[in-house]
Amino acid sequence: MTPPNKISVRKGTVTICIALTVWTIWLSLLGINRAISYVMEYWEIALTMIFGSAVSGGTSLGGAAVIFPVFTKVLHIDPSEAKIFSLAIQSIGITAAAIGIVLTGIRVDWRVICWGSIGGLIGMVFGAILLAPVLPPDVIKMSFTVLLASFGITLLALNRLPREVHLGMPIWTANERIIWLLAGTMGGIISSLVGSGINIFCFSVMVILFRFCERVATPTSVILMATNAVFGFAFYAWILNDFIEPVRSYWLAAIPVVVVGAPLGAILSSLLTRQTLANIVIGLISLEIISSLLLVEMTSLAIYSSLIAMMFFSGLNYWMYRTNIYSKESVD
Repeated sequence: MTPPNKISVRKGTVTICIALTVWTIWLSLLGINRAISYVMEYWEIALTMIFGSAVSGGTSLGGAAVIFPVFTKVLHIDPSEAKIFSLAIQSIGITAAAIGIVLTGIRVDWRVICWGSIGGLIGMVFGAILLAPVLPPDVIKMSFTVLLASFGITLLALNRLPREVHLGMPIWTANERIIWLLAGTMGGIISSLVGSGINIFCFSVMVILFRFCERVATPTSVILMATNAVFGFAFYAWILNDFIEPVRSYWLAAIPVVVVGAPLGAILSSLLTRQTLANIVIGLISLEIISSLLLVEMTSLAIYSSLIAMMFFSGLNYWMYRTNIYSKESVD
């Protein structure tokens, strides 16, 4: 077995190599003066991404848990721009985290990643073409908050008492493939609206339904979000032609930050206990709920759609929580 200190050194080396590679490309394409000017002009974006990238690489929530609320509620950036920026920057930052996860041997479930990613591509296209153009901004903001709130409530319930957990899929049949295809599709739809979501939704399915350990579910959800972000960014930029100013400038200002923050977040999460990871996620969800209640204008449509979304996600989470097919006792 590799000693822990050697593993830590390897993880640090991978993070430094990834950061230096991206910084070199970034500086070569922009030039030093222009690159610095982007960071100085859009310092609020870079500052936000210090925290957003660490959350993106280190938890199941993804960067949108910081990006979307800060951009739309504090910086008053249009939700559609926040969504595209989230996908664009995560295609750099969370992909760097995913590469770090793979190269350092952090445990993930590749079957979940494969089938969830296929569904995510379907959901991304469906949501981007049919839903994103017609849903009002306040509805999108509150739907994201409701998704997090329903997950947070269930996560609290799961962590009241010690429980047996799996380190991968306990059973793998045609039924589980269909479940992950559907879960990925739902997650892809959410990501098409707010720039993140497949990681949150699939993390919920892993932890609540399949009783995954959070230390395996978290890096697995990070890689799922990386594949969805890269595809979503490419789809919005090259097919829908929506990657325009000022989003492009935001993106260029944040690149040097996220390639450090996201891999470091992934490494830190691998060193934390399952309970600590769950507490961090619950704390971030609480901040999102409070900020929405204080800063989002609650129109009638937003209230009704939030109630419907809450009933849907809470009902789904409760069903998964009560399903014992994949519990340790049933599988054994």
